[in-house]
Amino acid sequence: MSINKLNIGVIGAGSISDMHLQSYSKQADARLIAVCDLNRQRAEDKAAAYNIEHIYTDYHELLANPEVDAVSICTWNNSHAEISIAALRAGKHVLVEKPLCKTVEEALQIQEAVRESGKILQVGFVRRYDTNAQLVKQFIESGQFGELYYAKASCLRRLGNPGGWFADKERSGGGPLIDIGVHVIDLCWYLMGRPKPVSVSGNTYNKLGNRSNVRNLSFYKAADYDVALNNVEDMANALIRFENGASLLVDVSFTLHAKKDEIAVKLYGDKGGVEVEPELVFVTEMQDTILNVSPQTDDKSINIVGAFSNEIAHFLDCCRTGQTPISPVEDGVTMMKMLCAIYESAAKGQEINL
Repeated sequence: MSINKLNIGVIGAGSISDMHLQSYSKQADARLIAVCDLNRQRAEDKAAAYNIEHIYTDYHELLANPEVDAVSICTWNNSHAEISIAALRAGKHVLVEKPLCKTVEEALQIQEAVRESGKILQVGFVRRYDTNAQLVKQFIESGQFGELYYAKASCLRRLGNPGGWFADKERSGGGPLIDIGVHVIDLCWYLMGRPKPVSVSGNTYNKLGNRSNVRNLSFYKAADYDVALNNVEDMANALIRFENGASLLVDVSFTLHAKKDEIAVKLYGDKGGVEVEPELVFVTEMQDTILNVSPQTDDKSINIVGAFSNEIAHFLDCCRTGQTPISPVEDGVTMMKMLCAIYESAAKGQEINL
């Protein structure tokens, strides 16, 4: 039986776009037909690699193409809101990379555009779509861990400021908190059942800069890496309190005098606990004995390539069926409220009530 394929456009041809392009190219019900980037050569390179017909340097022209059914937005954070709203108004379904945007005001404008257009908007909280994360979600919803009352989200890099637009607050909206912190914060919050945040107390630090002088350690560098440009935080931490009494402890860094890089997504309940990262482990009790249980799964931790593939497949399914994504615009709005509150708390030196 033939499949009626959805025609896809990708806006922004930087490094993260490859995860989208690769995933779409493997889906039987999708066809990549358009790519756009301010840098035409970069767009042309991606078009050649994925056999994409239409090449643009102005996203308005891509959105004006009536053949395009849906778009992935893989641009700088400061353009997410503008492009998402324009795409929705042009009648396109939207998958927008995390974070949804830069401000709560922008997030609310996107949410209104979704409501007015009736189109799908899925936020790129890719870790939700990992197979292990979905397995943990099933265990939580079946009551295996009881009431989840505490969680820890941590993503610490000892040396890992990508520089370029990542280190330019105007384009990124911030540093490690809004870039990598959003991933682990969102996964904890999602697995906790997305409780309503009521207050945030946070700190940000800019003590070390980009540490470009450090030798013998390699790290990812943005295409526009510039040693002189760095006005985002090195490190941030926060305590988020929720309406149901639960709390989430967060710490993230681009650069820190730490022994090694660390990532952690840990949740604790009154019947058991679970560590999703760095390695999937369930903690439970049997016969008055505490047990660490390692599920038999293909991957010990988050599989990003697989998660992107699942995310893209889910997006296409939502476009076809009209079902609400598991990472809807409303969650993007709430995440922006938490992130912006952390920055506000750090700037004012006081707890922020939401």
